[in-house]
Amino acid sequence: MKDVETRPSRYEWVIILAILFASLPLILGFSLLVLSSFSKEMVTNLDLKSFHFTLENWINVFQGKLATTGGIKTNILKVTFHTLVVALGVSGVVTFISALAGYSLSRIDFKGRKHMMILLLILHAFPGVALIVGVYLLYRLTFPQSPDLIRLYSFFYVILARAALEIPMSVWLMKGFFDTIPWEFEWSGIIDGASRIKVWWKIMLPLIKPGILAVALFAFLAGWQDIIYVRTFLIDQTLATFIEANIEAEYTHMPLIAAAGTLYLLPTIIFFLTAQQILLQGYSGGIKG
Repeated sequence: MKDVETRPSRYEWVIILAILFASLPLILGFSLLVLSSFSKEMVTNLDLKSFHFTLENWINVFQGKLATTGGIKTNILKVTFHTLVVALGVSGVVTFISALAGYSLSRIDFKGRKHMMILLLILHAFPGVALIVGVYLLYRLTFPQSPDLIRLYSFFYVILARAALEIPMSVWLMKGFFDTIPWEFEWSGIIDGASRIKVWWKIMLPLIKPGILAVALFAFLAGWQDIIYVRTFLIDQTLATFIEANIEAEYTHMPLIAAAGTLYLLPTIIFFLTAQQILLQGYSGGIKG
């Protein structure tokens, strides 16, 4: 007996065409962006007469030039490094906290457990923009007095603030993965005298590696793509704020910004191409009540 629903093959092409049609605006938009990054002029429609191949945009991006003329430059590698620090920070915080909280909610029947699970779902429903006034107030109240710490603090704060938005859903994902592990694995460790923390670290975490990787990837992409919190709290630029700041500047050469935009998209494309199965497990197997 098959464990999945099957449909007649004659309808498959209809479904594929419908998906392609719905995805067409996205495919077209990203294709024009990539083409423009290799062109002397922006390619804004399907008429490719404006496409003239050049690698100058990519060379200028990695040299930090914001315009084809003049000496306006920025260190794009440093901007990329800032983006990476935020993304890795968010990923690390979210993965660690959700792994601990998911295990607790899955294995320990403490008072208020069900209410906490419902509260996590409610918290996930709040959009980040709606919370930004309160988050900004806390940012000002905890702002360091020493000028030497301000830059470091801005990174620390934006990582924690962005991670807080991802943690509720990630806890549910982790709980779902812990729920799939038979109790016998845990009992064997406890009978041998291991503490809860040791059982969590030595026995449970290795058994949910796909879940950990899925949560880490989701959180990394959330940190990499964020613009609202980064723009509000971070002193240094990331790729998102760099593109936003230069897209309307008078000196900007738009194909050069298209190259920066394509560079910004690369980690997302690479992650989704290389981790499709893990992400599907995260969506389908990680959430259980």
